[in-house]
Amino acid sequence: MLKPGKPLKQRPQYVVETEIGEGGFGVTYKAKHQELNFPVVIKTPNSRLCRDANYPRFVEGFRKEGRTLAKISQNHHPNIVRIIDFFEEDNLPCLVMDFVKGENLYHLVQDKGILLESTAIDYIKQIADALSLCHQNGIIHRDAHPGNMILRENSNTVILIDFGLAGNVNSQSINQTGNRAFAPWEQMLEIEKLPSIDVYTLAASLFYLVTGDTPTPSLERKVSNWTLIQPKQLNSKISDSLNQAIIKGLELEPKNRPQSIEKWVALFPDLSSGNNGNDVELKSAVGMDYSKLRDLLKAERWKEADNETARVILEVAKREKEGWLRENDIYNFPCEDLRTIDKLWVKYSDGKFGFSVQKRIYQSLGGTRNYDDKIWQAFGYKVGWRTVDRWLYYSSFIIYDKRAREGHLPTPWMFIDMSFMGVILFMNGVGKVCFSSVMSRLVDCNI
Repeated sequence: MLKPGKPLKQRPQYVVETEIGEGGFGVTYKAKHQELNFPVVIKTPNSRLCRDANYPRFVEGFRKEGRTLAKISQNHHPNIVRIIDFFEEDNLPCLVMDFVKGENLYHLVQDKGILLESTAIDYIKQIADALSLCHQNGIIHRDAHPGNMILRENSNTVILIDFGLAGNVNSQSINQTGNRAFAPWEQMLEIEKLPSIDVYTLAASLFYLVTGDTPTPSLERKVSNWTLIQPKQLNSKISDSLNQAIIKGLELEPKNRPQSIEKWVALFPDLSSGNNGNDVELKSAVGMDYSKLRDLLKAERWKEADNETARVILEVAKREKEGWLRENDIYNFPCEDLRTIDKLWVKYSDGKFGFSVQKRIYQSLGGTRNYDDKIWQAFGYKVGWRTVDRWLYYSSFIIYDKRAREGHLPTPWMFIDMSFMGVILFMNGVGKVCFSSVMSRLVDCNI
């Protein structure tokens, strides 16, 4: 067990604050990174199970899957809790993860009622994409229910947390059934450990999001021949195709379910409705044409859109030759143009990218007009521009994909003299004050 209030011996930058959860597999603590002053989560195997004959195998399984998850985290998947560090403290493996501030979907439905079909599908698709990556790396989550899906505060991003980390160990004292209300019978009886387990759990989760109730327990269906109540019987407003997709995912026999997350998601109804709103008016105080930027973003050609963003910003500021902006250029940048650029990014990324998104994240960390190095570093970490310990190379860190972390784009290189740094994005924080100026300009422009 980790002791609250003292720096860890192997990683003194972490101080455990409190235990926030204990399950059959492990114990979860909330801790603080002292140097960067932001919260993290540390998970360890449950040492109280040390007398179990299979405990050594369980711990080794924890180590193995911890390393695999850390490898997955290098892809910066936006819907998987990010692994920050992995080490051992007094022979106890410790997995350090992001502390995701927000509300889990179970409590969200309990507090605010069932979700719209389109919202529920969006959330489940995000988790499905995360599980698909896990399955490709040989990890079955086994507990992907709404209580382990966190809706990040002030966003529409859902994060999958609390990986079981013990799926390859059979034990009498370690409960591996997960949440019974969402688990298939074969998981409870430990008969199979296939992706179809996660398909069932995710289908049960979608059932809950649109009905506010859990499906008929699978074990009772198997043993006592209980009948599955269809979600449409509880919520007549959901579409027939969604009703059928949920039922297919809840098939009693694993072989009758879709054999992959991707095949199950393919059964979902297509709820796309164009751009879901009026087009952004391409306003400019200096006559700049933003139609190319709009078209690139609409086509989700993120890298080209990022380059076009830099081009139009430099042209508006009349700094094309220099290739970067000074603080004075930022403070005098037309609000009308900055607002148009931001609206285009926000609209076509479904609220994931844009200067206003970056401003919200920056302010949520305590950022103000006055530059603060710790907040700047925490911000860089949050949007995926740096690791906990260092800034990343510009040429290798950018993820031109909607799966990138919230606020990851657009990139800030037009605000920095790249000739001074070569390919490094930030060296010892060069450009940090300029970016702080950008945040101030967004506030001035009410963006």
